[in-house]
Amino acid sequence: MVTLGHHGLASKIVVMIIIAEAAGALGSLVTFPAISTWYSALIKPPFSPPNFLFGPVWTMLYALMGIAAGLIWNSKSKKKSQALKIYGFQLALNVLWSMVFFGLRSPFFAFVEIAFLWISIAWTMIEFKKISRNAFYIMVPYIVWVSIALVLNISIVLLNP
Repeated sequence: MVTLGHHGLASKIVVMIIIAEAAGALGSLVTFPAISTWYSALIKPPFSPPNFLFGPVWTMLYALMGIAAGLIWNSKSKKKSQALKIYGFQLALNVLWSMVFFGLRSPFFAFVEIAFLWISIAWTMIEFKKISRNAFYIMVPYIVWVSIALVLNISIVLLNP
């Protein structure tokens, strides 16, 4: 196994932040073109955040996810491999939601998908907590934001029959 020397934790966190931000960038390829066109034409609930907020919030959330995953990767726990696989699965579901909602323009199927995403985030957090309480707490803003997104998603489904 490759060692990262005494800067191991910082290096692992940087690698995981890059991976998480790359996932976000991948999702944004279908998101950005749809925001000013298709998404802006949808009826949204009054609590819908303004469009300009999504980019900065997601950038921060991906950074936090990377920090949490870096802490897990750096741990000596025998459970870290399983926890990181679950983390990777939820990250893939995160990208898939953008593809379904914005790419396929399918709020209904995106709602089904985001429900699975929420469950996978909760599962990731449970596994992270067994290894690092800090990693668990760092993931809290992410599940809160996805909870809001889940409610926003079903609201869009109901308001745009």
